Amino acid sequence: MAAIAAQYSVFMELPGLDEIGRATELVRSVMPPTPTYTWPLLNARCGAEVWIKHENHSPVGAFKLRGAMVYMDWLACQQPNTTGVVAATRGNHGQGVALAATRRGWSATIVVPYGNSREKNRAMRALGAELVEHGDDFQAANEYATELAAERGIHKVASFARPLVVGTGTYALEMFQSAPELDSVYVPVGLGSSICGVIAARNALGLKTRIVGVVAAASPSYALSFAAAKVIPHEAGTKVADGLACRLPVEEALEVILKHADRFVEVSEDEIRLAMRAVYEDTHNIAEGAAAASVAAVLKERDRIAGKQTGAVLTGGNVDREAFLTALNGDFTGA
Repeated sequence: MAAIAAQYSVFMELPGLDEIGRATELVRSVMPPTPTYTWPLLNARCGAEVWIKHENHSPVGAFKLRGAMVYMDWLACQQPNTTGVVAATRGNHGQGVALAATRRGWSATIVVPYGNSREKNRAMRALGAELVEHGDDFQAANEYATELAAERGIHKVASFARPLVVGTGTYALEMFQSAPELDSVYVPVGLGSSICGVIAARNALGLKTRIVGVVAAASPSYALSFAAAKVIPHEAGTKVADGLACRLPVEEALEVILKHADRFVEVSEDEIRLAMRAVYEDTHNIAEGAAAASVAAVLKERDRIAGKQTGAVLTGGNVDREAFLTALNGDFTGA
């Protein structure tokens, strides 16, 4: 949709209501709105009225398709001779890129680190992507994707860019329009497109909702950077929440977060697993680790949110069977 392709840079000002609305029209070509529900059992567990945004219900099982659709629309307008793209991912971004690219008849090469989720890898291949394994973490895969794009002479899809923020703003707009006015919304933070999209929609609607970033305690780079007001790299050690395994925060994303977010919450590996189990028991939905982190943070701050209307973004449900069974069975300790 050409109207959406409005000269994006890596990051400019946050999109407004009209721009997010136009992006929503584009997203509707591949998916309907995802549900925003409040669940009685989960409310009782959390001690608050918690509204869950179910991005696990998208065609790729995660919110990333939204941003990928907007990004490919922008790229088609900016570079109409495009025939293929390269991207780095831990899985969900790659699925979105693969689906959005192949719908346009483009090739999609996706770089993942060694040891990446088997089921996410299978899904990306099923969506038509060529899968390349490289490096021990996302940052290494991302750097190699840059090299590969230059070598092949094709476009590298950024993992954080304004079109992605515009796309994620579409789920936030749905959430804010479906739920009552929320005191706070807990958003998992990988590289930052999701929380920036939620901030954009909140601002565009003129709401006072507090935006709370959530990271894995084993991958705390964004929380450390928020506290220091500058980029602080840190080892990405989380095993249960691969979507939060960020070693190097994005400066443009951090700038937005510093200006508009309320605070960060760090959650442990076991807190994330317990939240995965709680989501299943109370809603019968599957949450991957990164998605369940938002619920883990709500549970961790149970006293703080008591009696308040609170939102949590369930960013995806793409989790390997063994990891999910570990969370359900509770046979884990300590982390």
